Amino acid sequence: MTNVFPALCADDVAATRDFYVDLLGFDVIFDSGWYVQLAAPDDPTRQVGIVERTHETVPEGHRRPPAGVLVSVEVDDVDAVHRRALEAGHPILRSLRDEDFGQRHFITRDPAGTMVDVITPIEASPEVQAFGVTQV
Repeated sequence: MTNVFPALCADDVAATRDFYVDLLGFDVIFDSGWYVQLAAPDDPTRQVGIVERTHETVPEGHRRPPAGVLVSVEVDDVDAVHRRALEAGHPILRSLRDEDFGQRHFITRDPAGTMVDVITPIEASPEVQAFGVTQV
């Protein structure tokens, strides 16, 4: 295997591209209009694809909005990303919080309907650490 990344189907490829670029700082490395490839600026192997939901490359029986998909993105400062999400008017599906299992995070939704869990690792609670886990 040389690489693996999600390719998200979207009705509005440009709006979904802009969500990941503006909120999370991804770089556009390819944009054909119907397909966009994004990469993290600090590691170009961390990528996300966005494909037009009705494009012929997407099988006809699978051109529906996503359900039960959660894309997790780890960032250095989840509080700063949360502020940008609020300022941009993105929906907050799970409020910013610290979790016992070692994450500070919130969940938003991109314009295509995919849930995005924005995470900064923190120290796990003593109860979780008792199982040998310091962060998830």
